[in-house]
Formats: sequence, structure tokens, C-alpha cells
Amino acid sequence: MTKITSILVSVAALSLAACQSSSPEQKEDAVAATSDPLILAAREQFEPLPDGPAKIAGVKSTPEIIALGTALYFDPRLSASHSQSCAGCHNMGLGGADARPTSLGHRWQHGSRNAPTVLNAAYNMAQFWDGRAKDLAEQAGGPITNPVEMAMAADQVVPTLKSIPGYAGMFTSAFPGDQDPIRMENVQAAIAAYEATLVTPNAPFDRFLKGDGKALNETQRRGLQAFMDNGCSACHNGVNMGGSMYAKFGAVSAPSADLLPPDDLGRFAITKDDADSYSFKVPTLRNIALTAPYFHTGKVWSLDEAVTVMAKSQLGEALAPQDVSDIVAFLQALTGDQPKTVIPALPPVDGSSKQPLD
Repeated sequence: MTKITSILVSVAALSLAACQSSSPEQKEDAVAATSDPLILAAREQFEPLPDGPAKIAGVKSTPEIIALGTALYFDPRLSASHSQSCAGCHNMGLGGADARPTSLGHRWQHGSRNAPTVLNAAYNMAQFWDGRAKDLAEQAGGPITNPVEMAMAADQVVPTLKSIPGYAGMFTSAFPGDQDPIRMENVQAAIAAYEATLVTPNAPFDRFLKGDGKALNETQRRGLQAFMDNGCSACHNGVNMGGSMYAKFGAVSAPSADLLPPDDLGRFAITKDDADSYSFKVPTLRNIALTAPYFHTGKVWSLDEAVTVMAKSQLGEALAPQDVSDIVAFLQALTGDQPKTVIPALPPVDGSSKQPLD
């Protein structure tokens, strides 16, 4: 095992151990009995975010797999130009997004939609705004070969990784017993395993749900009440405050064309069902204060405006300024502990390694 691999595995092991330190019994006991009516009402619609890494069907998380996934997530050599990585559009310092309306990809091309946050993404029912990937493992392969994003030719991903000497040992350690461990399925599984660790527990609202009535201040409590009373929680609910359903943007009143471009039909492009026209996956609201700009177009930069737009377009309501202000204060209580990310030293190339393809 190389020094770089050893360090990565050690860091991954510590992260995994920290995430898994609480037993199911301890987590159960963490939800305290309470007579606070607002906590009780909130518990009917929301759940605290678990402390440990999320589980992905078919992906076994080990320190070795997470270490490999960490390296691949940050490695720009998975792109044709060797200049773009997963971390470029999903930056850990920017709430798992990139603070742009749409991301910049290969040859300065703009993506067609705002980059969703990768934080807590494993708790979404599907990935991408239109749900075209069933889970993080399937999602991980899309941007790598997308000509607008990382633009790596599909038949060059594996040869490129095989040409970087240090990756051979990392893949073998991550997938022992696999006779040909450097293959695309394992690339995607490893990236997904790392992304599943990017959870943000212990937000003030999580502590509130667990029984700490003082975790929210009075303004945030009013905002939570307004959030539920006005119907926001009909779509933004559960453990991830969203991500569990699709909804038509403009269900009651269509927003302006800059927020809802007529040529982006959303989920209809996947299902070809007219009922899905202009429907998108309801985004998570966790860490929403960190991930401006908002909506799939990335055209709104303030939470006040986003709340106002959603109330009108989805609920047909013109909220009072006080309600908007209170709801925004509540949304700010959804920011949890951010992942402690160590940017890895990547396996170096040698004279036989593949050069940038474009």
C-alpha cells in the first residue's frame, strides 16, 4: 500500500467510525419525550437526519471503498481536459453545490440546470432534477461522460485510470476478489460510497425534533408553524425536507419564463407522460441557506424571493412579509454540521499515463 493510499484509508476509516459510533438504541433514545405541541406537530411530518452515513443498495461501505471514492471525487483526470472533477460542481465549501446559476463544464460550456447539492443526496428518492438516475451510483457515471460536463469518452475512463499506477492498489483494496477491479461499475460505486458520507446532522431543527424546544428561537418557531400552516410541508417533508416526490413547478400559477423556461419540460423528457410536463424532483431544503442560487434555473439568489415565488406558484398564496421573514428564519435552522472534508493527495502520473484527451 502506498503512503497516499494508506493516508486516505486511515482518514476514511476514522470518518466511517465516527459516523457509525451511535448504536440504533442510542439513536432511538436521542428522541426525547416532550409535551411541546409544536415539536409534536413537526414530528408528524419531519424526521431528524441520522448521524451516520446513508446506505445505498448494492454498495458496501468500507474505509477502502470510501478512500477510493474520495480520490475519484476530487480527481480532475476523470474529465477529458483533466480540469473538471465532481468536486468542481459540488464543492464542500459551498454547501455541496457551486454558487452558480448553472455550472461551467468542458470548454466553458454551461450546463442546462443548476447543480443540486450533494449533501444528504443519498436520502433523495432519485438523482438529478428529473430523477433520471435511481441512486448515487447511477448518477456518478453521468457527468463523467456528459459532453457538456466532464466530457470524458466512455471508452477512455477505465484506460485512463489504469494508466495511473497508484490506482491499481486502491481498486484492489476496495474490491478484493474482483479479478478486474478497475471498471466503470466500481468507479461509480466508490464515488457513491464517498458521497453517502456527506451528511449534515445536528441542525438546530434536528435538535428541535429530538426534543430540544430551545433549539429554535421564537422567530424560527413562528416560521416552522407558518411553513406547516401554509402547506410548504406537503412537498418538503420527511428526513430530507424534500427529495421524496416530483411536483409541477407552477402548480397553481406559472412563474416567469426565466424561472420556468418553456423548452425545459422536466420529468416529461424521461417519462414522456404529459402529466409530468414541467415537473421536477422536489429539492431538499437542508442547508438551503448555503446553496444559493435557487430553482433548477438558478435564477433566484435570495431565500425571501424563493419563498415568495414558491408560495405564489405552488400554493396560490401571497404571503405576508412577516410570514416570509419567519419562514426564511426557519430555513436557516436547517443548516447542519458540514462534512469534515480532507482534500486528498491523488496518485501521481508517470511517463506512461494518459495525457488530457482534449
